[in-house]
Amino acid sequence: MECNGCEFHPELYYDAEFQIWLRREHDDSLTVGMTDISQSIAGKILHVRVRRPGTVRPPGKPVATIESGKWAGPIPNFIHCSIIEGNPEVLENPVLLNSDPYNAWIARVEAADGADRALESFLTGEEAHEGYCKRARDEDIHCHRKLR
Repeated sequence: MECNGCEFHPELYYDAEFQIWLRREHDDSLTVGMTDISQSIAGKILHVRVRRPGTVRPPGKPVATIESGKWAGPIPNFIHCSIIEGNPEVLENPVLLNSDPYNAWIARVEAADGADRALESFLTGEEAHEGYCKRARDEDIHCHRKLR
């Protein structure tokens, strides 16, 4: 699925601004990544830094930071969690976030209150798709993929 050329995956969970996505893993951990909208706004990603494994991150404290040609700042965090790992491929080659934002995840985390509780405040399915498309249209965001 897509909106304005921005890829969308209805099975993922999205924050209300559609900056990040979360995916529940088989071990109940959560994988965190940037949306296609976010990577397009950021531009070419030059550097990614993920907090050390075991680091506890309350809501509002980022699990990672990115630097691009246009912007440097946090990957938003909306849940109380601890870092399990950063994606070594993305840490080595950050532009993967531009070329394949839904496979090039940033970090895996363990939610303090469990995955079910953590995901309650995120959007998924048709509701997420409507909001994602609305943001892309309202802000005239057209996604472009960068080559590796």
